[in-house]
Amino acid sequence: MTVKQLSMPELVDACRDLGVGNVGLWREPVQTYGLEKTAKLVRDAGLTVTTLCRGGFLTAIDPQERARALDDNRRAVDEAATLGTDTLVLVSGGLPAGSKDLRAARERIADALAELGPYAEEHGVKLAIEPLHPMYASDRCVVSTLAQALDLAQRFPAHQVGVTVDTYHIWWDDAAPEQIARAGAGGRIHTFQLADWTTPLPAGVLNGRGQIGDGSIDMREWQGYVEAAGYTGAIEVELFNDALWARDGREVLAETARRFVENLNL
Repeated sequence: MTVKQLSMPELVDACRDLGVGNVGLWREPVQTYGLEKTAKLVRDAGLTVTTLCRGGFLTAIDPQERARALDDNRRAVDEAATLGTDTLVLVSGGLPAGSKDLRAARERIADALAELGPYAEEHGVKLAIEPLHPMYASDRCVVSTLAQALDLAQRFPAHQVGVTVDTYHIWWDDAAPEQIARAGAGGRIHTFQLADWTTPLPAGVLNGRGQIGDGSIDMREWQGYVEAAGYTGAIEVELFNDALWARDGREVLAETARRFVENLNL
C-alpha cells in the first residue's frame, strides 16, 4: 500500500530491481490483478509475501452481517495460503451503527476468533490482531492498545492468534514496551510494521501515515523493543499517504528503502 500507484507487475519489478526481497500485500490489489496470477508473479520473482492485509471487521451485531464477515475472513485466509504467507492481519472493526458498547464489540471479536482461529490453523495461517490508534475506535477498530489485542489473543493458541506491532498506532502508549515484551514471551508478535507520525493530520486522518524519518517516532527504539522480545521476522513499512501516492511509485519505493536503512539498526 505504500506504493499502491504501482500495478502488481510494476511493484514486483521495482522490488526486484531495488533488491527488496519481501513484500506485504493487500487483498484489493491482489484481487484486481488476480489471486493465482499474483501468487505466480511473486513466486517467479523470488519474492516472499510477509503478510496479507486485511481480514477483520468482526464487530457486527446483525446475524447476517456477522455471517458475511466470517465468510469474508475465511476467504482472506484462503488467499493468504495461496500467496504463501502465514500471516493475515486483522483490523477488528469499529462500533456498529447505534452502539456505544466497546466491551461488547470486543467480545464479538473474540467470538469470531473462536471460529476463525481453527480454520486459519488448518490452512497454515496465523491471525494477527492489529490495534489501531484510539482515533479510529469508533469507525475502524475498537482494539486500541496492544494490551487489549493481547487480552483477546491470549484466549487462543499463539499459533492461531497473535498481534501486529505497528509504530504508528502504539508509539504514544507508555505501556506498549511492556506489552511488546509480553507478546514476545508468548510467541505472539506475528508482524512488525513501521510508519511515522506527522502532523497536522489530513482530513479524515486515515491517510496521514508519514514517511519514515519525517515525524516523531524513534524507529530504532521500537525496533529494539521487538528484537528484545525475540522477534526475528520481517519488518514491514506501511504508509497511507496521499502525497506519496501522487509521486512516481518507483521513486517512493527507493526512498522508502533508503529511509528504512537510515532509521533502523541494520
